[in-house]
Amino acid sequence: MPRTVLALAACLPGVAAGLTLLLCARGVQSPVALPRPAAPRSASPYQAAQPVILPRSAWLDATVRRTQPPPRYDDAVVAVFVHHTDSPNDYTCAKTPEVIRRLYAGQTTGRHWDDIGYNFLVDRCGTIYEGRAGGIERAVTGAHAQGFNHRTAGIAAIGTFTAGIPVPRAMTDAIAALTAWKLGLAGVDPRAVTRLVSSNARSRYPVGAVAALPAVSGHDAGFPTNCPGAALTARLPDIRNTAARLQGRR
Repeated sequence: MPRTVLALAACLPGVAAGLTLLLCARGVQSPVALPRPAAPRSASPYQAAQPVILPRSAWLDATVRRTQPPPRYDDAVVAVFVHHTDSPNDYTCAKTPEVIRRLYAGQTTGRHWDDIGYNFLVDRCGTIYEGRAGGIERAVTGAHAQGFNHRTAGIAAIGTFTAGIPVPRAMTDAIAALTAWKLGLAGVDPRAVTRLVSSNARSRYPVGAVAALPAVSGHDAGFPTNCPGAALTARLPDIRNTAARLQGRR
């Protein structure tokens, strides 16, 4: 796909209701050289409680489930990429499992991926769902941020959050709580800058380049896309600060 098209692509979710998946997430890439795992850390004093996370069984059923290979893992999650699914905002929260099933079908059937790309999804009511298989506490390699799937978690806000679209407070609070917990497992301050190694030249960085990115970044920080939308991007500073407070940081 031409690079100019890549730069304009948003994150569209799937095959249902005429929606077309563009570039919110890419397939898991071939193994690449990664930074040597850090020495074992002592427990960080800045931990946050695990929020309630509904398991895959809350949305995945036999109508769409596909056979898939075993999950891949990294040594730690040291950054989070926030996405929007660029799907309609008028869903009721009771219908969220159906929305996630459509996203899953679009990625696994429409694009032949092995699983949904996002590690977690959050709906407008602040309900958090497990996305990609492998265990919520583990550093599961996602397929959400081409070039930066390793050592990161992808959190997708279900909806479209371009300029002028209200972002529900319940949603951003849930993203902050999830971020505080997930980054706290590795002792990472959500307000910090972290160093990630690009594994794909289609990202904003050449293969092997070390990128200094916020520990809580929008998808567009690492890949040329409009995701997660201007409205949600504007909320990232609040999400970082709330997550840091939840970790007990000043």
